[in-house]
Amino acid sequence: MEATAKAGKANRVLVLGASGGIGGELARQLYAAGWAVRGLRRTPAIPGAGSGGIEWVQGDAMNRADVCAAARDCALIVHAVNPPGYRRWAELVLPMMDNTIAAAREQGACILLPGTVYNFGPEAFPLIAEDAPQHPHTRKGAIRVALEQRLEAAAGRQGVQAIILRAGDFFGPQARNNWFSQAMVSPGHVPKVVRLPAVPGIGHQFAYLPDVARTMIALATQRARLPAFSRFHMAGHWDVTGADLGAAVQRVVRQHGGIEPVLRPFAWWQVRLAASFMTTLRELLEMRYLWQHEVRLDNRRLLEFLGAEPHTPLDEAIGETLRGLGCLPRG
Repeated sequence: MEATAKAGKANRVLVLGASGGIGGELARQLYAAGWAVRGLRRTPAIPGAGSGGIEWVQGDAMNRADVCAAARDCALIVHAVNPPGYRRWAELVLPMMDNTIAAAREQGACILLPGTVYNFGPEAFPLIAEDAPQHPHTRKGAIRVALEQRLEAAAGRQGVQAIILRAGDFFGPQARNNWFSQAMVSPGHVPKVVRLPAVPGIGHQFAYLPDVARTMIALATQRARLPAFSRFHMAGHWDVTGADLGAAVQRVVRQHGGIEPVLRPFAWWQVRLAASFMTTLRELLEMRYLWQHEVRLDNRRLLEFLGAEPHTPLDEAIGETLRGLGCLPRG
């Protein structure tokens, strides 16, 4: 009986943020890989609605008791929850991580965290290693640095294992809050224009969401080989000119019988004009420096540990993304 319980716990995971982009992708892939997946949501499950294999538990990531209860008998906790639209980071991000750490400590669980490049300022560019000094350029970057520091401290003193995988800007068929689906193309429409946020000629790093999830699961599966605290960087897709991703959209739309969209610079001036009236745009403008410099993550440590990085060819990844967003010509 005890052996059965231990075996069940070893294969049970709580995904915080399972209704979001990376959290949802991780939940789907974990379930497909045979994990018992539990998700936390503020609203009750709709009777008769498909669960997608997820055991939904009602609760709030800001409530420690809710998180600890949801994590019961879990060997892994995916912390993929963020305040929506860049809002209220200062008051929400760190308390949510504290609750996750408390739950992991109670269960002896490993925490799996998708990292960001916000932690670094321009002095760390263009190629960033895992141990590069973290001197954030923005308020959100300072919060992410503090978040990782709390996680590292918990791994050192509280018996919690933690794995961070840092990747570039997400895109994917079910990705939600990201540059590709919210700025570069418009979901639900065959693109006539692809807007490019990067300075022309400046490279930028992107990450295909299904590849990110596969990489995180591979790390979690081999967590027994890792120390209490680990950071890894993922290469993903390197856009050499700042327009390569847009060119891939052109190719895929043309291959599906559509009219090739036009590539145009993203209208940063419009964001600047509206930023004084909208919090989300003001926060968005703060991150512009990441599009004005080459920001590339060094994945040599990941390759050394896993042997290879999951990597979907760019046109295939863009095709699946456009299909998922309803952006391909019908037929």
